[in-house]
Amino acid sequence: MRNTKLFIALLGISILPYSGFSQDKKDKAPANWYNLDYKSDGIMGISTEKAYELLKGRKSTPVIVAVIDGGVDINHEDLKDVLWINKKEATANGKDDDGNGYIDDKYGWNFLGNANGENVNYDNLEVTRLIRKYEPKYISVLPTTRLSEAERREFVAYQKMISDYTTKMDEAQFGDVNYGRLKQSIEKILATMGKEAKDVKKEDLDNFKAENDQQKLAIRIAKKEVESGGFEKFYKDIEEATDYFGAQVKYHLNKEYDSRSIIGDNYDDASEHNYGNPDVKGPDAEHGTHVAGIIGAKRNNNIGINGVADNVEIMSIRAVPNGDERDKDVANSIRYAVDNGAKVINMSFGKGYYYNKKAVDDAIRYAMDKDVLLVHAAGNDGKNIDITPNYPTKYYTDSVNAITGEAKAWITVGATSWKLDSDLLADFSNYGYKSVDVFAPGVAINSTMPENQYKEQQGTSMAAPVVSGLAAILRSYYPELTAVQVKNIILKSAVKVDQKVKVKQEGASKKVYLDEISVSGGIANAYNAIVEANKQTSNKK
Repeated sequence: MRNTKLFIALLGISILPYSGFSQDKKDKAPANWYNLDYKSDGIMGISTEKAYELLKGRKSTPVIVAVIDGGVDINHEDLKDVLWINKKEATANGKDDDGNGYIDDKYGWNFLGNANGENVNYDNLEVTRLIRKYEPKYISVLPTTRLSEAERREFVAYQKMISDYTTKMDEAQFGDVNYGRLKQSIEKILATMGKEAKDVKKEDLDNFKAENDQQKLAIRIAKKEVESGGFEKFYKDIEEATDYFGAQVKYHLNKEYDSRSIIGDNYDDASEHNYGNPDVKGPDAEHGTHVAGIIGAKRNNNIGINGVADNVEIMSIRAVPNGDERDKDVANSIRYAVDNGAKVINMSFGKGYYYNKKAVDDAIRYAMDKDVLLVHAAGNDGKNIDITPNYPTKYYTDSVNAITGEAKAWITVGATSWKLDSDLLADFSNYGYKSVDVFAPGVAINSTMPENQYKEQQGTSMAAPVVSGLAAILRSYYPELTAVQVKNIILKSAVKVDQKVKVKQEGASKKVYLDEISVSGGIANAYNAIVEANKQTSNKK
């Protein structure tokens, strides 16, 4: 599932995903803040603009960065000039011109569709799919039921799944009902006013005579939110929350819903690679387009935003539905990216359960063998992922989930905000002394959206592409560096801060240093990384 489930309280009504941010501040970060420098600008960005000063006069080579996500708008004004194009498939003719098994894959591939052009939009959460698999076998198990050791492990895992599923369903139903009621009240208020959301001012709310308690509550909530972002933004947030919880109930947690038949593959055959279609945009490309823009939106073209990398080709691979991604699709996406020349793979997705970890582990090993760097979002649950993993992970495991090895060219990224204070760590960001490698900007990140739009979003999904962009710079200007060397440079050059940050641990808020909750103990920094790369490459000469 896309890791953008961020929480804020709206007068006690559960959670508002996507747009809400509980570390909401009165001041606003600059739109380009993630590229700014703390010493020069007073903003905890990654010093991208300062780094390019060091790189003046140095030649670069194009680097392919694969974006495995929910889809990318390849026609976006700020992305169309930085796309990877498979030149052997540049003309759509219904043939596999380059013989790679994928017909007309001009910009990448979509593993969530079929040859007739139909695409999966919604899918279950992985926990829903696993319960659907195990429920027939274990729903009637009693304490006296004889089970083998393997079955006992499965049964214990199944019981945990049921507990997690029940909590998620209760939350989803509560949000669906309450946000649905709030939306209805707001729509009735707008109808009575005879106004559209964009035209509503605070005085309109002050002067409105509520007809019932529901409208009184809606007005009270609206007044509070209008002060920070305006009524139109508030209304859009309500619409997104309503859609989000509705999708949770109807699709993500609905055991009767299964969209895999659209694709027509043999899902349990992980060795099957050649399915899908070339529609890399798909039915919902918001998340992937935003991620792609952070990595490499055309710099200094006086349009939109400046991505991090300046000589990048974005390869679009669609494998993340509105719901949890499937391991088979993730594994195939990694292999497709590697086979078609990607040197960095961005993975802004994750989930709490897995179906076929071996298939993903094997694909990760394949990427390691081919000198490809994998960058993964840490996740947005505010948890310690040393204890509660967010899959996929850099650790290889065996059939009983014991760790057997580690992917060396892998970076897991947590999210930070723009001010150097106790709220520096985004309160939604996962963390982990062993499992999170580095932090990067992930709050209020303005980037590309479908149909030539731009929008602020937040999440570790936004922090990961910041690091992917930095990795692309290093691989572009220092092509002699290996994927492992690039990873090590990024971690070694991270900015350490002498500031404790807030984290949630054991149900309480605590203050810790970044080196207590990550491998590097710092925030990725492009300027420092270039300095370090210069040292390492000059030492070789």
